[in-house]
Amino acid sequence: MKKIVLTGGGTAGHVTPNLALIPHLKERGFEIEYIGSYEGIEKKLIEDTGLSYHGVATGKFRRYFDPKNFSDPFRVVKGYSEARKLLKEIKPDVVFSKGGFVSVPVVRAASSLKIPCIIHESDLTPGLANKLCIPVAKKVCCNFPETLKYLPEEKAVLTGSPIREELRKGDKDAAYKLTGFKDSKPVLMVMGGSQGSAAINEAVREALPGLLPDFQVIHLTGRDKMDNLLIGKEGYKQFEYVKGELKDLFSITDIVVSRAGANAISELLSLRIPALLIPLSAKNSRGDQILNADSFEKQGYSMVLQEENLDAEALTEAVHELFFTKQTFIENMEGSPQYRSIEIIMELIEEVCNEER
Repeated sequence: MKKIVLTGGGTAGHVTPNLALIPHLKERGFEIEYIGSYEGIEKKLIEDTGLSYHGVATGKFRRYFDPKNFSDPFRVVKGYSEARKLLKEIKPDVVFSKGGFVSVPVVRAASSLKIPCIIHESDLTPGLANKLCIPVAKKVCCNFPETLKYLPEEKAVLTGSPIREELRKGDKDAAYKLTGFKDSKPVLMVMGGSQGSAAINEAVREALPGLLPDFQVIHLTGRDKMDNLLIGKEGYKQFEYVKGELKDLFSITDIVVSRAGANAISELLSLRIPALLIPLSAKNSRGDQILNADSFEKQGYSMVLQEENLDAEALTEAVHELFFTKQTFIENMEGSPQYRSIEIIMELIEEVCNEER
């Protein structure tokens, strides 16, 4: 039986593409094990699938000063030793990494044992963790055409991001029951990322008087970010977080307001749902969401509203424009080459497994 080790973590975005691959790996007869951090978000997500999960030490590589910069390198070295020991025991044919800092010791350890690695970069420009892994990777998968120029030509493959098949199988009746909505008015979903966005939450709530006459609004607020004063408001339904229900909510959604995290927008592309993207400001990030959003805008998949320009009036105007032009965005997305992501990645994994080591 072929064996594969999956790795990646730190945020949900570094785990969900691995979750999307798992059913397809099982269908092809792979024995699957996962290496992540001791207590990262990936631990709970993977353990829920029933896979064998192994934790290793990890440290964050920061571009800014932090006292932990002095201790974290030692954690990475420890994680490397732990990963190497695990990989010797598991003896996988291949490692597939979705990135995040936990992936660095795993991929580097795999390379030292001559185990081939395939890594996936979701953002338009490679993050620091993946930059440290690219030199020893067999293949590097990416989401955006623009990313190819940042990668070694002989390793780079434009795949798009693996999307969970379950997201295509939503139940509209379940969604209407969950929200209390009717099918007589279009549905706008607002997503602020896995942690939620205070800026988007505030703008949406202020914009409700201009949105609710024309839309029913599903608002994924993030943990502890619901507004109790708006609970029960007609046409507006808040959720801190949804998991299994997301596929049902997507099934009744006409348009979306979203952050521009790579996996979130890849899901919207796969589901052909037009979006207004509000990327995380460069003041609070390395600017990857801005680049992601720009790419989707240029490809005709989404509209973009920069966070610096976000207020209730601008949001209301942009949402209405998106809705009335949504068919153009849908047609553009239907021509996207990034639709066969799982098929292409599975072909790469099989190809690497069949090569002589």
